[in-house]
Amino acid sequence: MKRTRIWAMLLVAVLMVASLSACGGSGNKATGNGGNAPAKTANEGGGSNGGGTDSGEKVELTFWSLGTTNYEDLAKEYTKEHPNVTFKFQNTSDQTAHHNNLTTALSAGSGAPDIFQLEIAFMERFISNQDKFYNLYDLGAKDIEGNYLDWKWKQATSTDGSFQLGLPTDIGPTVVYYRTDLAEQAGLPKDPDQFSAAIDTWDKFATVAKQFKDKTGKPFADLTDLVYNGLRDQSPDQIYFNKEDGAFIGDTNPQVKKAYDFTVKGIQEGWIGNWVLWSPEWQNAINKGDFGVMLGPAWIAGTIRNAKDSAGKWAIAQMPEGAGNWGGSFLTLPKEGKHPKEAYEFIAWVLNKENQLKSFKDSGLFPSIPAVYSEPAFSEEKDDFFGGQIIAQAYAKSAERVKPVYYGPLHDQVDTIIKNALKNVLEKKADPQKEWDEAMKQIKTLVERS
Repeated sequence: MKRTRIWAMLLVAVLMVASLSACGGSGNKATGNGGNAPAKTANEGGGSNGGGTDSGEKVELTFWSLGTTNYEDLAKEYTKEHPNVTFKFQNTSDQTAHHNNLTTALSAGSGAPDIFQLEIAFMERFISNQDKFYNLYDLGAKDIEGNYLDWKWKQATSTDGSFQLGLPTDIGPTVVYYRTDLAEQAGLPKDPDQFSAAIDTWDKFATVAKQFKDKTGKPFADLTDLVYNGLRDQSPDQIYFNKEDGAFIGDTNPQVKKAYDFTVKGIQEGWIGNWVLWSPEWQNAINKGDFGVMLGPAWIAGTIRNAKDSAGKWAIAQMPEGAGNWGGSFLTLPKEGKHPKEAYEFIAWVLNKENQLKSFKDSGLFPSIPAVYSEPAFSEEKDDFFGGQIIAQAYAKSAERVKPVYYGPLHDQVDTIIKNALKNVLEKKADPQKEWDEAMKQIKTLVERS
């Protein structure tokens, strides 16, 4: 699969949609975290004064940010220390328009910002076109690489390891959210560590799920997509595509088939519910306690908190056999920017250890620097909604279990085809093997045409 062809197709598609050319347009709204987190600089482990920009030259840095962050407030702090550096922000929660706007600007050769917040779901669109961005290794990023979670850093590194597209912001480590009242009803432990131990393999998870369904009459897990994601994201190194040559490997990756078969098992044994992610019915089921567990990222806790009637009845356990990540961003520097030195010094500062802690406290952006996790202020608060648990510690434990994984440019399209097959098994009682075979056929056609 030729990545240059994919880039060309994306440019054509974007240019055909003129309404997306203005930043902040109304398109598909971000449903996840859509945020960032901070990094460190070389002069000290936790922070930087961003020195070297006080030459007297007036510099205005344009910053296209995404979702809810505290970056504008931090930028004001930075300007107080560096009066010659000011910022012009454009913020949106519309992920699709945000990234299409950059594609349009890069194809036109004008209009790109100095700093662009890149969501991981759009990484493959840009990382294969390195000539459009500054290589952060050339600006000093090697000196701070070791501060970050290894798997997170590598999400923005070229396959040959020579090019770093962005500095890591926030992450979305996956955990098991569970209803303690329903767990007790099913004869399961309420304590997070004990509950984690009860489901620490997928085989044990299935056994507990069946026990839960038999005793409560309710499905253990809420829906097929999140169960499938839980196993899919534990694929070693790569999921659907080979990271070396981009070839489709989803049909031969044993973890993908394991994820599919395990989800089918849950459907057939009746312990996976029939709700649709983000639907009103799903959110009502969260509030009413119509299922036992949800496998999801740190940021999905915001959705659970909307179910106010369930306050105090939730806790967080660890995923079986490992963890995955869903969401998170990077700060990148498009080459159209005229002040790469100043821009790099700022993003290294805004994403340092101290500021990542601020971003976590102010905006809920879960840190990508593990040294933050040992800070007293990070884990000082018990969460009453989650039964008094210190949930930051649960997320941190999950974050350190995640392994690097390559997604590939057609990840989302392939994922949708497989999940549609699972939907047919659930809703139409379709034959699982026939659905798998048909899905693989559709995917291979998609890949050939791309």
